[in-house]
Amino acid sequence: MSIILVVDDELSMREFLSILLEKEGHQVFSAGDPKRGLEIANNHDIDLVITDIRMGEMSGLDLLKQLKDSFPDLPVLIITAFASPEDAVIAMKNGAFDYLTKPFKVDEITAIVTSALGASGSAIIPAQQQSPSRDIIGQSPEMQKIFDLINRIAPTQANVLIYGESGTGKELVAQAIHNNSKVATHNFVPITCNAIPETLFESELFGHIKGSFTGATSNKVGLFGQANNGTAFLDEVGELTPLVQTKLLRVLQEREFKRVGDTQITKINVRIISATNRNLEEEVVSGHFREDLFYRLAVVPIRMPPLRERKGDVPLLVDFFLNKYAEVFDKEVMELSSYAMEVLMAYDYPGNVRELENIIERGVALSTSNIILPESLTLSSHRKKSARSFQGDIPESLIGVRSQEELFDEGLEKILANFEKKLLISALERTNYSKMRAADLLKISFRSFRYKLQKYNL
Repeated sequence: MSIILVVDDELSMREFLSILLEKEGHQVFSAGDPKRGLEIANNHDIDLVITDIRMGEMSGLDLLKQLKDSFPDLPVLIITAFASPEDAVIAMKNGAFDYLTKPFKVDEITAIVTSALGASGSAIIPAQQQSPSRDIIGQSPEMQKIFDLINRIAPTQANVLIYGESGTGKELVAQAIHNNSKVATHNFVPITCNAIPETLFESELFGHIKGSFTGATSNKVGLFGQANNGTAFLDEVGELTPLVQTKLLRVLQEREFKRVGDTQITKINVRIISATNRNLEEEVVSGHFREDLFYRLAVVPIRMPPLRERKGDVPLLVDFFLNKYAEVFDKEVMELSSYAMEVLMAYDYPGNVRELENIIERGVALSTSNIILPESLTLSSHRKKSARSFQGDIPESLIGVRSQEELFDEGLEKILANFEKKLLISALERTNYSKMRAADLLKISFRSFRYKLQKYNL
């Protein structure tokens, strides 16, 4: 059973949704204004919020922002009788799961509720989506949204901008979009924008004819020519200089170019998928990136979450990389010790999935048995410093007035269990007993937090 909060100033709408959702097996709370809705959300484990937009001095969009600040993983469905493109854009930009216009059909609202609860990890929802690529690993809500988006946009010709930190898998997503598109049989051409000097940009991208400049000893097709009727992947697109941005914009607008030294125009039909670890919206505001080019590239934006925001995928990724490098190094199937896994789950991964892969690769290479121990894991200096802080005497704050000898007599498992229990209680106290915020404070999933509470009868 899922717990759903309905916020609407129309009593008839609250009653309608309550009856409908309760028939579907959900528990429903309702509120006539956003302030009351926030109170309910802070005092109950809400799985989904459905809210109207226009409700007096505090709007549903205001409620959305406050909910996302406190409960970033909580799906929020916006409904309104006064639909506008501006409201829809603001709602989706601020993290709304979907935007629905009144009046809506019963089948429509129930389908969206089912989808939203699936994204939030509700146990009553059907199986998760399959990854569109065997190389993209994840079962977290964040990755399920990425999979859904890939499957929806791949068959279209819309240009896509993938943004996120280095090592999050932006090129894998670009390749998956191409592989699931209608042009999958044509070329996927990666172009690393910051690796091409400005003076050679036209020649590299558009090609040249023999004799057009010193060193042009033969005709060259160019990367865009190779990608014709397929996909061009512009990696690190935020690094393009202003001159190159202008030239690229013209190609996107006109769908044609001239090879260097050629008098003939070459028509082109290519889908553009771009990637960057920069915030291009800020770059546009600062004048470092052309606004018109940004909107040409970012028809569909995709944000790749850093690994620290989807820690639940770490065990899956570890298993994938263990099998991969056991085969590479011709070793028996490897596994991690439970403490080694705890070390990996506590790490923040500044290098994201790429860093985790390197950690496992080194661990498999260095391990002398089929079980990888913590000492075989090479983490960044930040993590090493954190680990050193626990060497030597155990802090008195964690053991009370007991002696070190009395503590060690209890054994490691009991020591860790008592410590974990104290952390759970402390997190609850610091968040005014909001389980969702306490889980966020401890950087674990809500489900894991709830399991631990049950484990210690809290």
